Amino acid sequence: MLRGRSVILFLAGCLIILANAPIVLCITSAPVVYVAGDGSGNFNCDGKDDHIQINQALKFVAENPEYTTVHLKGPFTYVIDDSLLIGSNTTLEGDSDAVVRLVDQAGWAAAKPLIRQMSSPGNTNIVIRGFEVDGNHDKNTEVARGRNYYNVIYFTDCDDVKVYDMYMHDGHGDGLRIKGGENVQFYNNTVYKLGHDGLFAIECTNVEAWNNTITCRTNSGLRVWNSNKVNLYNNTIDSFYHWSAGSSGIQVEKSAGIMDDIEIHDNTINNTFGPGIWLFNYDSSSTRDEARNVHIYHNTLYSTGTNPSIDWVGGIVTSGFYDTLIENNVFDCVYHTAIAIMYPTDTSADFSPKGTGYTTIARNNIIANTLPRAKDPAGTGYGVINYLPGTHTLVLENNCFYNNTAGNYKNAESTSDIYLNPLFADLENHDYHLRSTAGRWDGSKWVKDSIDSPCINAGYSASDYSGEPEDNGDRINIGRYGNTTYASL
Repeated sequence: MLRGRSVILFLAGCLIILANAPIVLCITSAPVVYVAGDGSGNFNCDGKDDHIQINQALKFVAENPEYTTVHLKGPFTYVIDDSLLIGSNTTLEGDSDAVVRLVDQAGWAAAKPLIRQMSSPGNTNIVIRGFEVDGNHDKNTEVARGRNYYNVIYFTDCDDVKVYDMYMHDGHGDGLRIKGGENVQFYNNTVYKLGHDGLFAIECTNVEAWNNTITCRTNSGLRVWNSNKVNLYNNTIDSFYHWSAGSSGIQVEKSAGIMDDIEIHDNTINNTFGPGIWLFNYDSSSTRDEARNVHIYHNTLYSTGTNPSIDWVGGIVTSGFYDTLIENNVFDCVYHTAIAIMYPTDTSADFSPKGTGYTTIARNNIIANTLPRAKDPAGTGYGVINYLPGTHTLVLENNCFYNNTAGNYKNAESTSDIYLNPLFADLENHDYHLRSTAGRWDGSKWVKDSIDSPCINAGYSASDYSGEPEDNGDRINIGRYGNTTYASL
């Protein structure tokens, strides 16, 4: 009889334990833990202090390796008043109508992000994807933009990080800020009016960013600082005309370390407040081999450099890098100049490069319709300008210059450039394919024009043309589509 009573008490105790256990014990064998706002999740939120339940879910996944994923169900807005903490081998994902929003008047300290790593020094194999983050800028105006407040994601020493299919908007800081990371991928994101950079990679290795649509505010769309093995491509970056509209579309910055493997290609950058691309080295201890071989190609830049308060605007502004190759790009209606060899002088910071012998090579580019800049416009509006001829050389080979307000060159020259109307397919709508009687790609099919662009088969004789469709004329076309499958025939 006593033994039977003991069994009953034991079973009753087990029921009490199970009743108080997390509901995740009842889920299927699938490795996903669900968070919801309608009571249907394994963890359920009510629109207030929702970081508590989300962090419980993330902690459960971190402690139970058979689970991999926390999924935020929509439609619901999860209001958080503390950082979400993500561990190694964890995916934080959500429906496209699941929104994580910073609480009103959060009052957080600087460098405290909405999402951060669970452990120090870092975690590995982290994925964040699929949902919306509202930085709630207008309800947190007690802090300034660009001062490291309320970054959406901030990781240090985290490797194998992927952030994709996200919509991040209206914030005070960066979208993804990562320092000391390796194997970082940032793609298919929409970033709108955050308060600093869309992606800010500091001292990272193997960084890729592609297929992002970014509207800048306060700083850049994509920024890498003292990082190497970087590939930035197929991004669309713009801004808006306002004093808070930001700086460059893409910013590549060196103050230490090695940066000798960087590619920037197939991007469309337009209407930026600062330069379209800003590449600069102010490392006083840098050697020739530590800052070199940046390759910028197949980009379209138009109407970049609208800021009326700074002089370092333009298409590409660069200084302090050796053997930079700028080829097969289109520059249209950029302010100041398409390519400027210069560093900012209207700032308290010292961006001046040290040493001499810097070379930038520009070939197979189309530079057209360049306009004077708004600040101190006299002497601007040239196709290219070298403000540092004593230390920097600009080599120009087989470019096409046309209709640049002040002329083509300032402190530069060429014997192989041409000076003719490139005959774009549709300049008004920014279609920079070249007209061709043999065939031009219109986005869906090949069409024939009544005239040929002078840029067809006019590029640098040693440039590869094998990527162009036959009959390719055995010579590369000038412009963005040279040596691509969309080159005019």
